[in-house]
Amino acid sequence: MPDVRITIDGKEVSVPAGSTVLDAAEAAGIDISTLCDHPAVEPIGACRMCLVEVEKQRVLQPACTFPVSDGMVIHTKSEKVIKARRFVLQLLFSERNHFCMYCQMSGSCELQDLAYEYNLDQWTYERPFPKLPIDASREYFIMDHNRCILCRRCIRACDELVGNKTLGVKNRGTNSMIIADLDVPFGESSCVSCGTCLQVCPTGALADRASAYMGADEEIDRIKSRCVACSVGCGVELVTRNNRVIRIEGDWDAEPNDGLLCEIGRFHPLHEQRQRVYKPLIKVEDGWQEADWEEAVELAAGKIQGADDDLLSVVSGFVSTETAKAVVDQLPGQKVAMEGPAPDVESAPLSAMDEADLFIVVDTDLTVDYQVAGFAIKRGFRHRGARLIIVDGEENGLDPWASIKVSPQELDDVLDRVEDAEYPVIVCDVKGLELAQSLAEKIPNSDLVILAPGGNSLGLQEAGIGDAFEEDEEAFVYYVLAAETPRMDEGLSQALSEAEFVIVQASFREPWEEVADLILPSPITSERNGTMINAEGRVGQIVAGVDRSLPSDAEVIERIHETIRAAAPSGGE
Repeated sequence: MPDVRITIDGKEVSVPAGSTVLDAAEAAGIDISTLCDHPAVEPIGACRMCLVEVEKQRVLQPACTFPVSDGMVIHTKSEKVIKARRFVLQLLFSERNHFCMYCQMSGSCELQDLAYEYNLDQWTYERPFPKLPIDASREYFIMDHNRCILCRRCIRACDELVGNKTLGVKNRGTNSMIIADLDVPFGESSCVSCGTCLQVCPTGALADRASAYMGADEEIDRIKSRCVACSVGCGVELVTRNNRVIRIEGDWDAEPNDGLLCEIGRFHPLHEQRQRVYKPLIKVEDGWQEADWEEAVELAAGKIQGADDDLLSVVSGFVSTETAKAVVDQLPGQKVAMEGPAPDVESAPLSAMDEADLFIVVDTDLTVDYQVAGFAIKRGFRHRGARLIIVDGEENGLDPWASIKVSPQELDDVLDRVEDAEYPVIVCDVKGLELAQSLAEKIPNSDLVILAPGGNSLGLQEAGIGDAFEEDEEAFVYYVLAAETPRMDEGLSQALSEAEFVIVQASFREPWEEVADLILPSPITSERNGTMINAEGRVGQIVAGVDRSLPSDAEVIERIHETIRAAAPSGGE
């Protein structure tokens, strides 16, 4: 359809047919006040803050939902509009207990910002001071109904973006309340703690336990980076103040997550209970002893040099591609990936999951690993009527969403149900790759989305680390670049406990203090720079948000390498 021409605040603009007045204003560089509107969710015109005057219309119209038409003349700042918006704000402040000076979002609240913009300096209407409950049953954030303006952003985000549809509304009018499921405590509901509702809330109704009262907008910095907890490789914004990460949010401009994060990526780094390692630690007879860097590096270099060819380097997918390359280039011996090898088959883009009308998930629980990919399945199920087939011999968190679940031995039942699918997508990780490939060969119109183990296993592969750690691996000396890895599998634990000497470069003591002889500090993701490669081959930038004055992993590896060279008889390798 051809563009339409309109006049907005005296400025003629041409916008695509079907645009709303708010879209047109943004295209013209004109700001219209909003509250319930958010670019990531569909507009509903609930708050009435964006009311505008449209010539030949009897009443003011909500800019977020009112479509433009050719020749339309719009006024966004007329006296009538300003009066209506002030009236809306007065009603919002009168309905509940919005005491800005006591609110953790003061200085970062959209309702407060609008009150300043429209010069609200007193209450026009008598305020009932209702005593509304606070739900603190969730681990990471709370719901304070006293500060809720019923904009329904949280409800729409939970439904449209996450596909979980946990949130809803009970009662009517001023008695309306946001509820979880059939009005159960949030902590007992179907909430998956992704925090998307928290990020879109415009007021202090949803409060992050870790960052409450930690800094207003003008006191914080935002640094775009990447999450390396899994191979989806979500874009994040590190919200920092005074050299400290106070909150992690999804980056609305980043692909493939488009602002979504899961519980692990958003909350786990700020609720980490393990003990950080800031100085080298050497195991002694009665525990651990701090050492200076020179002593620790000399000890590591000596043990590595003494191992000759009997050294095995085990590298975590939490490290950057550049650090993995430093291990390959500067340490002797064999190198393996801790979480497993990257797939040797190219994956379809993760965006394919937002087009699918049939999902076939093979031997992968997307509610435990790769959760943001799992949200795409829930969205497809709820909003496009996409079907889900699970091929798995074990319990799967997506079982309640599946139209059928079969064991790996019952693939004929899958093939019988895919004939009418126009765009089937098969999803797996390396464990289910062989089975998924066999299915893809029998479903020629399908796409195969392969999720790699570890956050940066494709980056490790690019650096030259293509093999996985095997349980029967044996070495005299181990060098383990663990970074933030939260767990150690049984096979690796057994191998390390039987080794002569184990060097671990890690951010935390646990679980490595049980098997290590030397622990070298490693920065966490928010303290390091580099790149990672996600499951679809997209290169993402990891950017440090804070500085803990720790040497990078690559710098430590280089110091070990130089110490080995200096100790060699001819000064060589």
